[in-house]
Parts: sequence; structure tokens; C-alpha cells
Amino acid sequence: MTLLFLHDSSIFNDMNIALNFAYEVIVNSKLSFMKKNFVSNSPDSVRMFKNGFLESLSKVHFYVPLLIYIPTIVILSWQSFVIKQLSWPYFAMWFVIGLCVWTLTEYVLHRFVFHFYPKSAIGQRIHFIFHGVHHDYPNDRKRLVMPPSASIPMALVLYFAFALVVPEQGMFSFYAGFLLGYLFYDMSHYALHHANFKSPFWLKLKKHHMLHHYSDPTKGYGVSSTIWDKIMGSDFLKKG
Repeated sequence: MTLLFLHDSSIFNDMNIALNFAYEVIVNSKLSFMKKNFVSNSPDSVRMFKNGFLESLSKVHFYVPLLIYIPTIVILSWQSFVIKQLSWPYFAMWFVIGLCVWTLTEYVLHRFVFHFYPKSAIGQRIHFIFHGVHHDYPNDRKRLVMPPSASIPMALVLYFAFALVVPEQGMFSFYAGFLLGYLFYDMSHYALHHANFKSPFWLKLKKHHMLHHYSDPTKGYGVSSTIWDKIMGSDFLKKG
């Protein structure tokens, strides 16, 4: 069965009911690595913090990362040419390397960080805040892209970590490519949950992500790309 749906369309109401039932089977049979009690297909959100300010930091409109990271990518690219005086080929080389490194970073973060389920109560609480809430409320529009309160600190930490191994001349262009990869991931993730695709590429990618949500959350960790799932053996098996 092809698990493709768009919850905004009434055409898929019956499909959503079936998916809810499938989720209950998964949870009750303890096949879900996330150890969820339920999964909602409602666009409604769950409150995570009693403090109103903290609660507001946990939600974000999908276009906010565009407003933050497109100017950042432009500035980094400008610095590459004006300050570092890179040639176009050298800039392009490090830019593409940054894009490729993002695809691996996306996979590693999703598989080994976001899907790590701690034993302690506080660890489980942190897990829920960072990723568990998305699996419980996959159609919550304001929790589909990473909020700046999380993405900016993470971006800064990764920048200084990469600066230890990437040559100084190529760092700006490398990180511009890396951030573009992240931005593509964020926008793709939102679209996979809320857009109705006709392109075979996007239909295949959406099916891959929906299988991760509605069939087996221990597979299909790639969101903007499936390449690392294939390499690491966490892709879904093709039937037939």
C-alpha cells in the first residue's frame, strides 16, 4: 500500500483512519522504537511547557528558517569571495562538500540523537521535546521545522566543530553549502507532511518518510535524501 496522504484534503479521511489503526497495532505490539502511547493525525498541538515564553520558543512557522538562513548563506558566500577571495571553482568545491556533509549529518542526528530513547525520566522528557512530540503529532504545522531556539545554537556549535577540520580558506563556502542543505531539509520536511506532490521524486521521498512515521520508525531516517539509509542498511525493503 502506498502511504501517501494530505491531511488537509477530505479525500484522505478514510486513509487517515486506517493509518491511525495501523499505528495502534504498531504501538500495542511494541514494534515502535519511540515507545509512543498514541499518535494523532490532528493538526492540533500539545502543550510542552507550562511557561508561556518557553512554549512559544518551541513553535515556529515554516518560513522562519528561510528568513534566518538565506541571508546567512548569502553573507557567508559574500565573505568567501570578498574576504577570502576564493575562485569560483574553489568556492563550488567546498560548497558541494558542505552540502554532502549535511546529508550525513542529517542522517546521524536523526538516527542516533533524535531516536535515542533514554531510560531516565528527564532524558525521556528531553527526547520528547526534541523529537518524540513530532512522532506523536506529525501534522502539527508549527513543529515541523526546527525552531531558531534550537537551530541557531546547534548551527553555532557545528560551525566551530567543523572549523577545527575544514581549511580556513574554505570554511565560509563549506558552511554556506552545509546551511543550504539544512534549509532544504527543513523545507522538505514541512512539504512532505503538508504538500500534495505529482513529481515521482517527491512522491518517492514522501512515501519514504511516511513509512518512517506510519510503518517502522527504526528505518527511513533520511528526510531530504534516502542515500544514507541505503548505505547504512536502514532503508525499507522493496516488496516483490
